[in-house]
Amino acid sequence: MSSTQKQLLKRIAELVGLNRALRLENDQLHDQNEALQQELEEKKKIIARVLPDESDYEEEGKNKRVNVRKIKMGTVLFAEAQGFSDISEEMDSEALVDHLDDIYFQLENIISKYEISKVKSLGDTFLCAGGIVNKNTVNPLEVVRAAIEAQYYIRELQKSFENTKIWQFKMGIHTGPITTYEEGRRKKYYELKGDTVNIATRVRSFARPGEIMITENTYELVKDLFNCQYYGKMPVKYKETIKIFKVNGIEPEYSLRKRGIIPNKHFINKYRQVQFTDLQEFMLDKLERELPQNLYYHSVKHTVDVVTQVELIGWGEGITEDEIVLLKTAALFHDAGHIIDYDNHEYQGTLLARELLPAYYYTQHQIERICELIMITKMPPNPNNLLEEIMCDSDLDYLGRSDMIPVSGELFKELRERDKISSLNDWNKLQIKFISNHQYFTKTAKSLREVNKKKQIERIKKLIVN
Repeated sequence: MSSTQKQLLKRIAELVGLNRALRLENDQLHDQNEALQQELEEKKKIIARVLPDESDYEEEGKNKRVNVRKIKMGTVLFAEAQGFSDISEEMDSEALVDHLDDIYFQLENIISKYEISKVKSLGDTFLCAGGIVNKNTVNPLEVVRAAIEAQYYIRELQKSFENTKIWQFKMGIHTGPITTYEEGRRKKYYELKGDTVNIATRVRSFARPGEIMITENTYELVKDLFNCQYYGKMPVKYKETIKIFKVNGIEPEYSLRKRGIIPNKHFINKYRQVQFTDLQEFMLDKLERELPQNLYYHSVKHTVDVVTQVELIGWGEGITEDEIVLLKTAALFHDAGHIIDYDNHEYQGTLLARELLPAYYYTQHQIERICELIMITKMPPNPNNLLEEIMCDSDLDYLGRSDMIPVSGELFKELRERDKISSLNDWNKLQIKFISNHQYFTKTAKSLREVNKKKQIERIKKLIVN
C-alpha cells in the first residue's frame, strides 16, 4: 500500500470518527431540546391556568362597533410578574398556581376600588389605566396609590407561602395622552395605543422585583403626596431622555403611623383638593347646559364668583384647607337648584349635593355641613358660625364691588321676567333699603367691600325718581 493510500485511509477514519461524534452531539442536543420544549409547555400550562382567558374578548368584540376616544391625560400601569424562571420540577405547581391566581385576583380587586380599568392580562403582564372611563385629574394619584397597595399586598401574601416565595412584580407608570378602543356593551373591553403605553412598558424594565418606577410626567403630579426618589434617565426613541423615579410609598406625614402605606386624613384632604377640580368642571358644565337661559344674575358667572370669593375670604379668615374645600363645594351647589325650581332653589341644591357628592368621596358628615352652608344663603342672611359668615359674605360680595350697578341691573331683569318686581324705580328703592340694612360679617369682607358699598348707596340714590 502506497503512502498516498495510507494517508487517504487515515483521513477516511478521521472523518468516520468525526461523523460519529457529530451524531452523538446532535442526539444530545435533540434530547436537550425536547427537555426544554417539555419544560416550556409545562410553564405555558401554568400560565394558562393562572391568567384570564382572553378568548372572550374576541367573541364579545365580533360585529360590535368600536368606540375610539382620544384622552388628553390618562395614567398607565404596566406590571410584570417575576418568578416563572424560578419554577422547578420539585415545586408544587398547584400551590404556585393558586398563589399567583390570588395575586392577580387581588390586583383586580385593588384597582376596582379606584377609577382604574383593567385593560388586559397577557402572559406574565398586567395592564391597567386610570382616567380612561371618566375624565379626571386624580388618575395619577389613584394609579400610584393602587400600585403601592398592590405591592404591599403581594409582600404580605408571600409571608404565607412558606418555601415558595417566588412571585414578585415589577411596575412601571406613565401619564400622558392615550387613544382607547372600546368594545362590548355589557362588559367593556379596552385596547390602548400611543406613546404613553409604550413608555409605561419601558419604564417597568428599570424596576427591580417589588419596585414601582414612574416617569417625570407622573412624578410632577404626585410628588406632593408620595415619597419618590430620583433614579436616572431613560432614553426614548425619537424623543429626548425621560427622568424616572422610584416610588418609596406615601409621604410619612400623609400616612398612618408614618409607614407610607395607608393614607391618613391629611392625605384624603389633600386628595379632595385635587379632586375638586373634577367636581367643579362637572358642575359648571351641568349649570351651563341646564340652567334656564333667562337667569341673568344667577348664572354660571355668579357661581364662579362665589367659589372664588369663599376661597379669598376663607384664607383671609385663617380657616383650614379642608374647610376651604367645604365652602367651595357649597358655593358650586348654592344656586344649582335653579335647574329645578326658582323660589326654592337652595333646598333643591342640597338634594343635588346629596345625590352627587358621595361619588367624589365626601363623607356623610361633610355633605351635611355643605348642605347647611347652601341653606344659609337663603334670604335674609343669618349665619351662626364663621363658615356660614364667609358663605353669606361671598354670596353678596357684589354689593361692595365697583360693578354693583350693572350686576344689580341683571338681577332686576331676572326678577321682572318672573313678575317679582315691576319698575326699575321701585327696584332702586328696594336696593337702597336692602343695602342700607345689610352688613358684612367677616373682617376680611368688611375691609374689602364695606367702604365701596356705601358709595354704591349714593350712586343708586341719584337714579331714583321721586
